[in-house]
Amino acid sequence: MNNNILIVGTGALATLFAARLAQAGSQITMLGTWKAGLDALRKDGVRLVDANGNEHHFDVQAIDDPGECRGINHALVLVKAWQTARAAEQLKECLAEDGLAVTLQNGLGNRETLIQNLGLSRVALGSTTTGATLLGPGLVREGGEGIISIEQNQALGPLEEALRSAKFNVNLVEDAQSLIWGKLVINAAINPLTALLRVPNGKLLERPSAREMMGALASETAQVAEAEKIHLPFSDPIAAAEEVALKTAANHSSMLQDVLRGAPTEIDAICGEVVKAAQKHNIDTPANWSCWKLVKAIVE
Repeated sequence: MNNNILIVGTGALATLFAARLAQAGSQITMLGTWKAGLDALRKDGVRLVDANGNEHHFDVQAIDDPGECRGINHALVLVKAWQTARAAEQLKECLAEDGLAVTLQNGLGNRETLIQNLGLSRVALGSTTTGATLLGPGLVREGGEGIISIEQNQALGPLEEALRSAKFNVNLVEDAQSLIWGKLVINAAINPLTALLRVPNGKLLERPSAREMMGALASETAQVAEAEKIHLPFSDPIAAAEEVALKTAANHSSMLQDVLRGAPTEIDAICGEVVKAAQKHNIDTPANWSCWKLVKAIVE
């Protein structure tokens, strides 16, 4: 079990990572709470629809009890931001003393929540712009190919090797906060608008008003990052957001997927956190505030 990779979550990205890693030969355990997802994974394995529409099946172990994977050395945390506290408690039970949990989640605050339960040395911060759309329990379609960026950690080696074997684009960095805020700029610009308009990412570029709003969201978030003394990984936040929207044009954002199935969204950890951080610096963020409240109104 110690050589397994644990994936915490059974949603779109969790299912994509499980499929790609299993395809490359890793032994994958998926820990979740979604009964339909776990049942599907146990019955048919993880199923991946590639860019050509072909479906592939791979065996994984699907569990809901962290006690079944005690002593795990490497974990990828891919649950929603509002589920991080629960995931941290589960990892506290099953992660090895010298193990490492890598968060690739959206929004702010996930790393801090994990550290509270696991300790600083057992948590690594990362981000990914890889796209995925959940078509059903245990069934995912690949979105645009992105980059996985993870902060340097001496325990990362085997997980890094596994990710590279699965043909993920992996980038190790020194300043992980830069990455998280860079991804926050992208998420704030794309996710709430796709959820509100109920369109795939690329449609935002085709509609002038949506594209203008996307630019406002990216600019506001970048302004707050500057006030927080965060050096973003790009010089032009609007161009960066538009590039991701173009590369993932057919992808349904995670927030859109949540809204379509009536599930809680990560809007608090994205636009909500931007607004809260902005208030500390007396910065107005009307675009983020509006999207924060409108998305919350959908699921309240």
